Amino acid sequence: MTTWPIYAAWKGPIIMIGFGSIGHGTLPLILRHLTVDPKQISVIDPSTEWKHLADKQGVNFQQTALTKENHKDVMRPLLSTGGQPLIVNLSVDVSSLDMMRVAREAGALYIDTVIEPWPGFYYNGKVDNAARTNYALREKMLALKAKLGVGPTAVSCCGANPGMVSWFVKRALLKLAVDLEFETARPRSRSEWAVLMKNLGVKGIHIAERDTQRAKNPKPVGTFVNTWSVEGFISEGKQPAELGWGTHEKKLPAEGRRFKTGSKCAIFLERAGAETKVRTWVPDIGPQFGFLVTHNEAISISDYYTVREGKRITFRPTCHYAYHPSNDAVLSIHEMFGAGGVKQDKQHILEPDEIATGQDKLGVLIYGHKKNAFWFGSQLSIEEARTLAPYQSATGLQVTSAVLAGIVWAIENPNRGIVETDEMDFERCLEIQTPYLGPVGGVYTDWNPLKSIDSLFNAPGDKRDPWQFSNILVK
Repeated sequence: MTTWPIYAAWKGPIIMIGFGSIGHGTLPLILRHLTVDPKQISVIDPSTEWKHLADKQGVNFQQTALTKENHKDVMRPLLSTGGQPLIVNLSVDVSSLDMMRVAREAGALYIDTVIEPWPGFYYNGKVDNAARTNYALREKMLALKAKLGVGPTAVSCCGANPGMVSWFVKRALLKLAVDLEFETARPRSRSEWAVLMKNLGVKGIHIAERDTQRAKNPKPVGTFVNTWSVEGFISEGKQPAELGWGTHEKKLPAEGRRFKTGSKCAIFLERAGAETKVRTWVPDIGPQFGFLVTHNEAISISDYYTVREGKRITFRPTCHYAYHPSNDAVLSIHEMFGAGGVKQDKQHILEPDEIATGQDKLGVLIYGHKKNAFWFGSQLSIEEARTLAPYQSATGLQVTSAVLAGIVWAIENPNRGIVETDEMDFERCLEIQTPYLGPVGGVYTDWNPLKSIDSLFNAPGDKRDPWQFSNILVK
């Protein structure tokens, strides 16, 4: 695309919290698609590693580690320089909920890619595993949403996943309805979307991803290498595996535990997500193992598509992440957990020019219906990502373009309070994001998890229903 669209003019300050791989990839998209003076933008990060990129683009850079004690004092002067502020929180170890509170006090728009806690939450051995889950974090966000009510828009969890994949689910359901010749009016509410999924016969959804991006140089021993935030991946990988728990499921896994409060739309396993493997499928590659790493979308999607008749729940899909990261990241995970979960001394995020080739295939595998399973998503290569925007791997661009879409949607819908990406206008968001996603489309498959069980060593958990989680979980 030679001429990029301008979506809005922004007169107030923009404060970016965090300037790692996603932060320094998002900044050029903001400058490309919003009419904004770079001097209005301030970047806050505890490291100066990427300060030269902020300087190059004419934005302000402040080397500060935001903490529970100082965040208000640091943020308030930046938020009071004239005009409505926008906070873009792409950090680790900075509380999303406290940033939402700061945003509301200042009348600012807000967006993040994850419900991030202050340091200590992910590795807190003094609390039980239920308290360290994304379910627990989301319940706190929902409580804050109810407390704050209507006000300046704060978009929660708007990256590739969580985020973009929730928009893919709706696009895939509409395509599935057409292909099944299911006549239905276009859903206009959360309850209508849930009924559509139920009526289409869907049992569950994998957020099925395969990152085939390959580094030019082999991974050094003792270094955790990834195509996106190492700290972010380790943090979520060491949380308990979590999944939205569908009404078609017959039996809780041996390590499965139910939540005692809230919607109870999910369960967790007494096992780290990055040590938990599941059977899944992606286009071209076919069947694969994925890690059942906890993600917010697994919970929000199952909750969003729950059908209730009075107090009785009549339908809910199973939903979870099934992630095969890059080969270097797989080696890094094995190395770390082989050492008892102790992080390597060195961490490295692959820069675009360090990647030889490969794609990030990220989509939703919607299964259990009459056409068996349907994968819908983005298949973005590193080669195309390099041509589309600076400072981007394929993985990074899928995230940063979703952040852009969320920012534009918030500007266009400025008074919606706290919203999850499942609640946003998926068509508008994908209209903004799709030019950055490479080939986007759907593929049907006759694969099911029973076909991936090695009969020499394993017996199927349930032969009658291939899509039971007992068949998907690798024991």
